[in-house]
Amino acid sequence: MKMSNITNKVVVITGASSGIGESTAKLLAEQGAKVVLGARRSNRIDAVVQEISASGGKAIGFATDVTKRAEVEALIQGAVDGFGRVDVLLNNAGIMPIAPIEALKVDEWDRQIDVNIKGLLYGVAAALPHMQKPEERSHHQHSFGFRDQNVRPGGWFYCSTKAAVRALTEGLRMELHSQNIRCTMISPARLPPNCRRAVRTKRPERICASS
Repeated sequence: MKMSNITNKVVVITGASSGIGESTAKLLAEQGAKVVLGARRSNRIDAVVQEISASGGKAIGFATDVTKRAEVEALIQGAVDGFGRVDVLLNNAGIMPIAPIEALKVDEWDRQIDVNIKGLLYGVAAALPHMQKPEERSHHQHSFGFRDQNVRPGGWFYCSTKAAVRALTEGLRMELHSQNIRCTMISPARLPPNCRRAVRTKRPERICASS
């Protein structure tokens, strides 16, 4: 069933080279959206863009590390230059290292803050000025991963970052609804296969990422 309200909408998706981000991009393109894909792996982004285009969809992609504010700004500007505006931002990029607290993986804690929290904020900061137009109805959407509300051994810090995402999303919703900007959070029922494999191995050095 086709979603008529997504036709010709310009949707920017981070972490779009695999997993939930890639699948969402393909589905929305099939429904008539113009998708703008960002992720670190430029070869994967190019492949997804080519696949969508070959199927008759409209897509462009940019190599984007969400921990670098300038690259996130370039992604949003690329959407504006390529399709004229930004209607939806899906902050999907995230990482999920698994390690017990006693392992003291401080570098991984820092990295999760940079990707899962600051990367989201960089996206909001870059996209919001383009969405604050009286004639537009825009949408911020944040991905809130599998079982994030249930703290588990090894995943406690990841869950902490996603609790921050929940609070940020609610704050944005309260402040922006009067400007015709919706803010929602999605909690998928299942992780992409690459994430599930990383969790099952219980190897802290293996980071699950859709980027």
